[in-house]
Amino acid sequence: MRIILFTGKGGVGKTSVASATALRTAQLGYPTLVISTDAAHSLADSFDLELNHEPTELAENLWGQEVSALAEMEENWSVIQAYVEEVFAWGGIEEILVEELMAFPGIDELFSLLEIKKHHDEGRFKVIVVDCAPTGETLRMLSFPDITRWWMDRLFPLQRKATGLARPLMKAISRFPVTKDMKAVAGIPMPDNRIMDSVERFFDRLDQLQKILSDPVQSSVRLVLNPEKMVIKEAQRTYTYLNLFGFPSDAVIANRIIPDEVNDAYFDAWKRAQEKYGKEVEEAFYPLPILKLPLFDREIVGLEMLKRTADKLYGETDPSGLLYKGETQKVVKKGRGYQMSIPLPMVEKKDVELLQREYELIVKIGNRRRDIVLPRALAGMRASGARFEGHKLILDFVPEGNEKEERNAKRGVADKRQ
Repeated sequence: MRIILFTGKGGVGKTSVASATALRTAQLGYPTLVISTDAAHSLADSFDLELNHEPTELAENLWGQEVSALAEMEENWSVIQAYVEEVFAWGGIEEILVEELMAFPGIDELFSLLEIKKHHDEGRFKVIVVDCAPTGETLRMLSFPDITRWWMDRLFPLQRKATGLARPLMKAISRFPVTKDMKAVAGIPMPDNRIMDSVERFFDRLDQLQKILSDPVQSSVRLVLNPEKMVIKEAQRTYTYLNLFGFPSDAVIANRIIPDEVNDAYFDAWKRAQEKYGKEVEEAFYPLPILKLPLFDREIVGLEMLKRTADKLYGETDPSGLLYKGETQKVVKKGRGYQMSIPLPMVEKKDVELLQREYELIVKIGNRRRDIVLPRALAGMRASGARFEGHKLILDFVPEGNEKEERNAKRGVADKRQ
């Protein structure tokens, strides 16, 4: 099975590209599901067909689905939701308000992950194409497994133990004549093992999906952008974040490029700007392949236009395959800091010049320059050194305080010697 996720800034054409990709893999004979994780679904509009929470057949070998958070909540969250409703009812909160409170921000992305996991386990489809929400929501969605793993490893065992101790204590208190306030505390519903087991199973599934999405053989993230300054900057930041969380990227799609045959003077400035930013895209995302899609003379709606889009985007290439096999930019946690590796074949250290400006790392090689937008996790950190290992440039990022502490420690040793 292959899982291909498309993300990018809102409005760059992710849905059209995802839909066209799914249609092409279906036409190649792969049973394909295209699924939307965006709360503001537009997948149905792209195909100009009706979609709902269950996979709906759109064409031969092709199904579409728009995930419903409420439906997923009833299916996956029912035991936990029933307990929360009991607690809120104890506090005098109306049931209809409980349902609203349970649909907290991020719940759509959370349950979309579980839906992808369900389809992966069932094995009904050979290709799952994911039309992701705009980059901010997508990064939040993909970071859920990491966050929940931390919570499950550190806090959940303590909470389970504390609940186990508190439950008999609450029952004991309720048997004695106590004050009104104490009775209120004693009467609060305590989660039993069934609820705790349900929470654990829920987060275990997210953890398993994280392993699937970080496996480059099974999964790929493809960034969709338009050749515009703000869009490129956001795509760069997203690319670095994806590397930080360990999600492999295998291509960038540059969408809505004005064709050469458009000779209207009105578009001349746009064409010059796109040519300039096109070169920046190639440098910023090296060594990933850049797939180019022209601006069409009509909107991309319906199967005919989606087929035309797939033809222009992929040609004879099978989009379900890995479009890039090799090392890309990588960021890993190292102690209190991070380590970034950048593939730079046929380059020596003396040829490289580095400059850091808060969220940007500028790498200059001869007369070529690459701007790498750093994730906010590296805010307040500095690149403390650079070295080459094989054909990779290795940069160590450490907290600002570390360098000061190191200098003070060295100064202290020198003082003692004197």
